[in-house]
Amino acid sequence: VFIAQSRASGSHRDVEDEELTRIFVMIPKSYTEEDLREKFKMYGDIEYCSIIKNKTTGESKGLGYVRYLKPSQAARAIEECDRSYRAILAEPKNKASESFEHDYYSNNTRQEPRGNALPFCVQPEFCSFEKHESRIQESVSKRLSVVSQLPFIQEQLFALFDLVPGLEYCDVQRDPHTNSGYAVVQYSTAASAIYAKYKLHGFEYPPGNRLTVIFLEDGNDSSE
Repeated sequence: VFIAQSRASGSHRDVEDEELTRIFVMIPKSYTEEDLREKFKMYGDIEYCSIIKNKTTGESKGLGYVRYLKPSQAARAIEECDRSYRAILAEPKNKASESFEHDYYSNNTRQEPRGNALPFCVQPEFCSFEKHESRIQESVSKRLSVVSQLPFIQEQLFALFDLVPGLEYCDVQRDPHTNSGYAVVQYSTAASAIYAKYKLHGFEYPPGNRLTVIFLEDGNDSSE
């Protein structure tokens, strides 16, 4: 039903795909849109590039957007581009973009955390802000744990998580002593796992039953 509604709305490309194909990057203030396109065209076909400018002076703020034609291209750019770009998935245009840009910029211009803490994030929900002390930064991996109060059906859960590109496996387990559901899901890239968690943590499946989705250690260095 969820997918049918989004496709029937007639705005699937504009809304759903935008969340998967548009990335937000930190760039030198000297960059032009052509420079931005040149740096990111190696990862896929670019629909457009734009640089955020000061409305008063017209000067670049050192931030920009790149929109690809395919979600897989955006994911590849996030995975493979130089970490100095701080590439993340962008908020859809219909959300408060200025607030998103401010939170992104303030978070990513702070001194990088040490150890296994994530130096960049895909959505503001994953970041640790001083003004929101309850938000805890997570160690990211390609593997997710999915917990539910109700048991899972293997085929249905696989279909749900397969909506995000790069699903490698979905292993449903059941506790014989309770009626709860538990599954382990793994993606081919961390970017896919991060997006799946962002979209499906708290998702009601079936309606009235919220899923809990968290990262699991996958044996890789989480700082990568």
